[in-house]
Formats: sequence, structure tokens, C-alpha cells
Amino acid sequence: MMSAPSAKAAELPGALQPSCRKTAAHALTIVRDGVITGEGPTTKGRIHFSRALDADDAACCARILTAAAVEHQPVCRAEVEALFEIHDAAAERSDGGRFDDLLAKAVAHHAAAESGLPVPPRTIALSPDTDIASWAPTQAIKANSEALQWIASQMRGKHRGNRTLVAVVATVVGAATLPLAQFPNVFDIGMI
Repeated sequence: MMSAPSAKAAELPGALQPSCRKTAAHALTIVRDGVITGEGPTTKGRIHFSRALDADDAACCARILTAAAVEHQPVCRAEVEALFEIHDAAAERSDGGRFDDLLAKAVAHHAAAESGLPVPPRTIALSPDTDIASWAPTQAIKANSEALQWIASQMRGKHRGNRTLVAVVATVVGAATLPLAQFPNVFDIGMI
């Protein structure tokens, strides 16, 4: 049975209070380090095993990504990269799928913004109560190919699948518009 995030997790330690997207990305690397080691400012006052991601970790990532200093800016590549690193570091999950939802929405927010599409504020776009289909592109778009190649490279060869992320990226990339021969190069078949 999964417990709700602890009350201590409601406030971010000073080192995790972002002032811009760069410091938000750095704060996410601190969360990653806590997931890897089970120690550090993100795990204080609670039992945390190494290589585990729990509801408090997912909630901490969400608070970092939706902090007032970055709320009205698109999710940047460094933030998405840090989220992928957290995703890769967590061998055990007890967050009820919240982190995977957050990762998929952050990737979609980044890709849509890089492609010149308007994106809602992060507090709306990344909320677990907001359906990603309500704001993310639902049809193939003329996307920033460099950004999409980078996202595909982050996903390639990952052992832990994220169906929401695969579906979002397939939509943004416009998988139907790619020649069939290129499709396996975008997604490792193990992700699906």
C-alpha cells in the first residue's frame, strides 16, 4: 500500500528552491542523487532506500518544476535531461505512476515549446489532474527535429517503459509521417 507524501516533503530545502530553469535542473540532479544513494536533503527525516523513487521524490520533482520562478517558462532541455536521469536511476518505484506522468508531460511541454507551439503554465500542464491530451499536440506537428532527435536518443535503449511518454512523443514526432523504415530508429522496441 502506498502512503501519501509526507508533510515534510511539502517544503523544499533551500538548495532545491529554483530561481530559474538552470537552478531547477540542478535541483532535480539533487533529487536524482537522493534516489541513487538514499541519502541527502531530499531524503532527510524518512526512510529511503537507494535506487528507489517514492511519492515524496515525485512530489519534490513536481514542486521544483512548478516553482513560481519557472512556472511561466517552458520546460528546458536540462530539466528534461535531469528527469530522464532520475527515471534511469530508480530501479524500484512506489510513487503510483506520478513520476512517469510528470516525465511525459515535461517532455511534451519541452517538445511543443521547442516547436514553437504555445504551452500552458507548468502548474497546469504538469498537474496530475490535467489530462495531457487537453494541451499537448494531438496530431503530428512540424516539430523541431533536433529537439526530437535528442528526446528519441534519451528514450532509446531504456529498459523501463513509459507508455504515456512513448504515445506523446509518437504524436509530437508524427510517427505516421515518418517512413516506416525510420520508426525503429526513433523508439527502441523495448520501450513499447
